[in-house]
Amino acid sequence: SSLPHTSSPPELVMGRKPGVSPPEDISAFVAAAGDKLIVVDVRNPDFSKEPGDGESSKTDPIASSVPPTAGRPRAINVVYDRATDTMDLSTLPEDWVATGGGKESVPVITHCGGGGRGQKARVFLEANGFGNVINGGGPEDAECWAIFGNK
Repeated sequence: SSLPHTSSPPELVMGRKPGVSPPEDISAFVAAAGDKLIVVDVRNPDFSKEPGDGESSKTDPIASSVPPTAGRPRAINVVYDRATDTMDLSTLPEDWVATGGGKESVPVITHCGGGGRGQKARVFLEANGFGNVINGGGPEDAECWAIFGNK
């Protein structure tokens, strides 16, 4: 007897987390953004709250909350707080947002270590009026990180 046909679930590429944009989409986004790109690193420098962030920051340090960050000129640390499901968006550089065309159009890539909080941050930013946001994953997703980890 034959088994009934069932559709297989979508495959996770290299364990990519839900919501993380595929590398080809990140490449196109970064190219289109040019010097207007903002990279929002949502990892928490308080490793007692987020021990995994301590691990990923060993090889890829968390961006500064006061730009510029060495080797990452368009990155800023804006922590995604799991306890409150919020971010302090007042710390985003207003001039970066303005020169990028305002909240509706400024190109933003969110990331954490691997993309879980990066996706929550993307949703939070969109709920707060940002209209051009993608989740880049983070250093744990080497294929994606290679595209924007130095931005």
